[in-house]
Parts: sequence; C-alpha cells; structure tokens
Amino acid sequence: MKICRTEELRRMDKQATDEYGLSPEILMENAGGAVYEVIRQEFGIAGKNFAILCGSGNNGGDGFVIARKLHSAGGSVNVFLLAAREIYHAAAKKNLEILDRFPIPVKVITSARQIKSDLAAVDAVIDALLGTGLDRDVEGLFSQVIKAVNACGKKVFAVDIPSGINGDNGREMGAAIQADATITFGLPKLGNLLYPGYSRGGKLFVSHISFPGPLFESTELKVEIAEPLRLPERQADSNKMDYGPVLVIAGAANYYWAPHASAYSFLKSGGGYVYLACPKTLAPSVARKSWELVIQPQQETASGSIALANKDTLLKLTERMKMVILGPGLSLDKETQELVRILVKEIQKPLLIDGDGLTAIAADTGIIWKRQAPTVLTPHMGEMSRLTAMTKDDIEKDKVSVLQATCQMMRAYIVLKGPHSLIGCPDGRIFINNSGDTEGKAGMATAGSGDVLNGAIAAMFCLGLNIEDAVRAGVFIHGLSGDLAAKKIGPDGMTAEDILNTLPRAVRYYRENPDRITANYNNTVYPV
Repeated sequence: MKICRTEELRRMDKQATDEYGLSPEILMENAGGAVYEVIRQEFGIAGKNFAILCGSGNNGGDGFVIARKLHSAGGSVNVFLLAAREIYHAAAKKNLEILDRFPIPVKVITSARQIKSDLAAVDAVIDALLGTGLDRDVEGLFSQVIKAVNACGKKVFAVDIPSGINGDNGREMGAAIQADATITFGLPKLGNLLYPGYSRGGKLFVSHISFPGPLFESTELKVEIAEPLRLPERQADSNKMDYGPVLVIAGAANYYWAPHASAYSFLKSGGGYVYLACPKTLAPSVARKSWELVIQPQQETASGSIALANKDTLLKLTERMKMVILGPGLSLDKETQELVRILVKEIQKPLLIDGDGLTAIAADTGIIWKRQAPTVLTPHMGEMSRLTAMTKDDIEKDKVSVLQATCQMMRAYIVLKGPHSLIGCPDGRIFINNSGDTEGKAGMATAGSGDVLNGAIAAMFCLGLNIEDAVRAGVFIHGLSGDLAAKKIGPDGMTAEDILNTLPRAVRYYRENPDRITANYNNTVYPV
C-alpha cells in the first residue's frame, strides 16, 4: 500500500475535485462515514455516549458528519468546538449548519475544565481536532484538551491522525492524543506509520473515500509499505556453493559479536558458505563459537584491527564471492579505516557496508556512487548522521526525504535502521518495514541486533533474489525473527543472540505462511 505526505494528499484532494468532480462535501461525507463504520464495527453505537472534539478545519468538519451519523444510529452525542463558529468555512461550515438542525448539543469551549465532567460520562471520544497539517507545537487550549482526553481513560477514535502528531514525520508536536484506533483518508500519511506517531494511533484503518485508483496507485507516490516477497525454492540437487559464498570482513580487538553475528546469520538465514576475515588474534575466539565458518586470519594493526597490508589478499578473496559484507566491529583505527575506503573502491562484487565501515566512508562518500556493483548501506540514525553530515534531529524532521536524497546521490540501497526501518532505493522509492515491532515493546533495541541483519540480507541475495528484493526480504525476516523471539521470551532481556538463533524459524515461517504474514504485517493498515 502506498503512503503519502500531507502535500501529496492535498494534491489528491484537488485532483479528486477538479478532475473527477468529487466535491469537498462528498469527500467529507465519505470520511465521516468511514469513521462511523469503524466505530460501529469496533465498538458499537446504539445506547452509547460519545464526545466529539472538533477543531476549526476540515478535521472538525469530518467530526460534524460523524456526529450526525452516530446520532442517526442511536448514539448519544455531544459536540465540543475548540473554535468560534464564524471561523468554520466551506464544507465544514455547511456540515455545522446541517448539524444545528439535529437535536445534538454543540458547545464552544474555552477551557479544558469545561469538558472534564463530560469526558468522565461518555463511553468514547472522537478526536477531530487538528488533522494532518500540523506544523507547530500544540499549546494552550488544544494542549490542555489533549491531556484531558488522554487522562480520561475512555476509548478514543482519531480522525485521520491523532491530534498533535506531525503528518509528515510522526513526531509529537508538544502534546498528542493517544488513540485506540485511527481512521485515515485517501492513503495513510507518513506520520501514521513512523514512530512515535504510529504508537499513538492504535489500530490503523484507511478509507479511500471514493478516490479513483489512479490517484492512490500513482507511480509518483514513492513511499509504500514493504510487502512480503516470495523466496526462491531450495533445489534438491543444489549444494552449499549454490547459496554462497559470501565474505565477511569484520572484527577487531574486543569486538567478538559483530564478526560472528554478521557471518553466522548468513548461515542461519539459508546461506550456504561463508568466509570470515578477522584479526588473527581474534580468530580462535570466534572459531570456538562459529565452527561452520571458514576463518581467514588477517594481519593486525598495533590496536588489534585488520591491517592495510591485507589489502591484496582480501581483494583476491573477494573475486570468488557472490557478495561481501564489510565493516562490522572493524574499529576506528586510522589504518583500518583507510583499508575500508580502498576496498570499497576496488571490490567489484555486491557490497554491504555496516558499522565502522560506514564511519570510514563518511569521510569520502563519493566512493560509493562511483561503484559499478550494487551497494547496500545499513546505518542506524547516528551513522546516518555521519553519512549525511546532518544532525539526528534534522534528519528526524524529514527522514524520508533525507533518505531519498541520500540513496539517489550515492546510487545505493540504504536501510535506515530503527522501529519501522526504512529501506531506500537509488530511484527514490522508500519501503517502510513493519516487522520487528515486537508489539511496540522495543524488543530489538538491544546491542548487536543490527549485526544479525547483515547476514540475513546476504542470504536472501544468495538464495536467488535480486539485490533490491534481497534487502527487503532480509530486513523483513530479521524483524520477523525478533518478533518470534520476543513472543517466546518476552522483549525484556531478549538479546541479539536470541534473534540470531530464531532466524531459521523465521525463514521457515516466512516461506510457509505467506497469507498469514500478509494479514499480520502488510495489513498494518486495515481497509474500511
């Protein structure tokens, strides 16, 4: 399913009106009807009491339609305006005038104290306050009312997006509604899917409100939810070299997990043969934990990292590989960092760069876009900050646009790791990955979990997927493994090794349950 920015939604609204003759009144009626339908299905209406909080824009107009429909279905409704009546205009004004003909109380409030007793008496609250266009912090009356709603303990349905959440980046703007369900229109907005907005919205529903297919299926919309992909079948007459080999160049003194996890996760995800190039003094320790790896001990720097003298040996070794993973736990030793930059320039195979490898190329990002073979980068937010020379806060303000621009500039696939990881493609498309959420409990927020991702992506490539699909499938399976581990163990105390050891189960589940996976993950957004 496509995801849109607020400006893209405005254009869709205008097209719906100008090109297809769908008036704002029709769209508002359809939006109110969609919210009504969700409330009917999820909560019930007859004999229940509802408070509808309406702001001054079209979001408030949607609230007027909802009030009318709930009343007609046997609900008891009270409408509260957080704006003077004369402010409403166009379709919202028309629906307020219609509502005035119904026996529904409509009150203008100037203080949150005025509604606290009303909130205590209702069964559910409908949030039609601010909508998706919010671009500044919520203050004053709106902030007070939002806090009162969150404190009332009643079921909350948000219209389009929880009030206080930025529609383009999911950030909380001072204060934000905590909803049990959100009904969004046309298409989900970025703020509906990106954290913390996603966690504020509850169960997410979408209604196209009569938008014709060409609008919400347009190729101009570059962001979408990452759908699970079919994996190639393993052939009975295949051997280990059909699913490899891969070379992992990783590790330094005191960095034991990163090389082990990056290489072993390749095997655990279905890869067939993997070499691990690591410092020679590290090799015995890694080998005791990773018997199935082919260890390639390397000469060391004084600090215990891989020395520049290994360059020719490593480049010769890469010639036999299907893919190379470079960077996990390599350290920030200057000599090793220089080795990374040389290898990035000269390796002719698909290359995944992670960890300290990303810090090395941040000093000269031009070497990435000059590469001919595909490149995959897997930064967390701190590493993305170094790659882009931007602060983390500035990236968070518009991380989808930053990711698009960086992928296009570097001609690389970039996985921006985090809750609902973003997968960026060189052509500007962005996929939002929904696995790894562990029911919103941050089970994957544990040291070393990102290292496990590296081998999962490489395994998908060696199973036969093209590089883009391998990145998408690897990210999804990595998150799915975290979800399965959290379900068994619980998110508290779950380690990266638990995610690593659950990979075979995750791949099997991914293969055998495509319909269930689609229902559980791709339908993070439920149609109305």
